[in-house]
Amino acid sequence: MISLQTPRNYRVDPFIVIWEVTRACALKCLHCRAEAQYKPDPRQLTLEEGKKLLDQIAEMNHPLVVFTGGDPLARPDLFELAQYAIEEKKLSVSMTPSATPKVTRAAVEKAKQVGLSRWAFSLDGSCADIHDHFRGTVGSYNTTMRGIGYLKELNIPIQVNTTVSRYNLHDLEKIAEKVKEMQAVLWSLFFLVPTGRGMEKDMITPDEHEAVMKWLYQIQQQMPYGVKATEAPHYRRVVLQEKHKAGQHNATSEQKRVDVLGRAPQGVNDGDGFVFISHIGEVYPSGFLPLSCGNVRNDSLAHIYRHSPIMNNLRDKSLLKGKCGVCEFNTICGGSRARAFAITGDYLESDPYCAYMPGVGRKVCSHE
Repeated sequence: MISLQTPRNYRVDPFIVIWEVTRACALKCLHCRAEAQYKPDPRQLTLEEGKKLLDQIAEMNHPLVVFTGGDPLARPDLFELAQYAIEEKKLSVSMTPSATPKVTRAAVEKAKQVGLSRWAFSLDGSCADIHDHFRGTVGSYNTTMRGIGYLKELNIPIQVNTTVSRYNLHDLEKIAEKVKEMQAVLWSLFFLVPTGRGMEKDMITPDEHEAVMKWLYQIQQQMPYGVKATEAPHYRRVVLQEKHKAGQHNATSEQKRVDVLGRAPQGVNDGDGFVFISHIGEVYPSGFLPLSCGNVRNDSLAHIYRHSPIMNNLRDKSLLKGKCGVCEFNTICGGSRARAFAITGDYLESDPYCAYMPGVGRKVCSHE
């Protein structure tokens, strides 16, 4: 197995593969990308199909793998799949289960036994009122806290995922402190994309996106955990600009970080180092960009990832339109292709929720 920090050619192999192992979930989250359902889709990949998919993933230079859903724990053969991936294929596997009664101590013990490298819980509010409203289920906050307690007891690394929306923008500072109390190794913030149940009215404004990212950079310096932004590639631009302001002209200077798993040595974007497989085998550039590039039941994952016209377009920054096309940061950012598609219907258009105006940072880029 290769080092996870080894740079790779994203035109050939992804850095991270997300597999939606099931759509089944007991929650009714306001923002749910998957529009999850209470029962499994009878068309979801079988155990044997899942193992075949894991074979194909391993052949692509052993990227990181995340089992997501729906709720992965709603799939009875989940741990058999995890064990096969970890023991037979030598893959590093994380999981993002939903906070439901299925999160028992026995389930967490089984996760540790099979060797899951991380367990990620979603926390969208520092208190039950905010979190439960967002998750659409009373008691979700308490279930999350109980599950995190199991992880701490069993010394399993904790990742906390938070979807940034207008419902919790005012609460982010308190959530940051809560993540510290949990002794998490990584706080991953998802900047909402209006797809699935997520709506544009739920999103924060472009200026608020910018303000949150600048604040995140400060949090990254202060907190003992790592910080990661999803569907916000412009965070890489903000980091570079903030470092320049502080006199750190080397864009690759090391940050204080206790966490390395899941942190790409070079930035990933939809279809560019990142690939998503749905519960029925459809391959997408990401779970938030619902443009099918093929199906693993009909073609290999490697062939789809390497040869899909959509995937290849996403990797060619010269095809970007509007201000993303002329932005001096487009090779390290490129904008959220999923958000561009959700708002404009064109995945190559500018990210409408980026407040930055190209040209301001040319001096910063000259130090790369």
